[in-house]
Amino acid sequence: MGQGARLLNVVDVEATCWDTSPPAGQVSEIIEIGLTVVDVVARERVSRQRLLVRPERSAVSAFCTELTGLTQAEVDSGVSFAEACGTLAAEHQAGKRGWASWGEYDRKQFTRQCQAGSTVYPFGSRHINAKAVFAAAFDLPKQVGMARALKIAELPLEGRHHRGDDDAWNIAALVLQLADQGAWPGVPPKPSHQSRR
Repeated sequence: MGQGARLLNVVDVEATCWDTSPPAGQVSEIIEIGLTVVDVVARERVSRQRLLVRPERSAVSAFCTELTGLTQAEVDSGVSFAEACGTLAAEHQAGKRGWASWGEYDRKQFTRQCQAGSTVYPFGSRHINAKAVFAAAFDLPKQVGMARALKIAELPLEGRHHRGDDDAWNIAALVLQLADQGAWPGVPPKPSHQSRR
């Protein structure tokens, strides 16, 4: 397994949101990108990064702040979405490494926002929906949220839920558990130390 295949980017985004419809003229935009790099062979989380992203076509609502803890002043200090995508490509080889997120939301949000702003999509085509893999591995009747998955897997929720870097870190722990079980695509299960007959 090459270096490109053994390292996986686990990504979680937070975006501007409202408890009802968006105000006139506003659209949901990414305001935080959390990324944890996982070594699926060594079975460890090797690094994490948090990128704050400055929205251009929306504002952070009180509902959004309550959910994520992010404020308008905080995200105003962030980088542009295009810069954030450039960082993912340059520092995390996003175009070459496989990547995973909890569900399809993050992938679709990146796709939408890149198309809307003519920004180069930073990721390659190897995306894995960790939410679907988890549901299949645990034989669940339907897919569950990350917090529920952690309870099912008997793993702690570290940090704050709905914070990009903390969520990516927690999703990475679930990915590693799935890898140990032999349920993560393309990764052999942990070798047992039993002697062969």
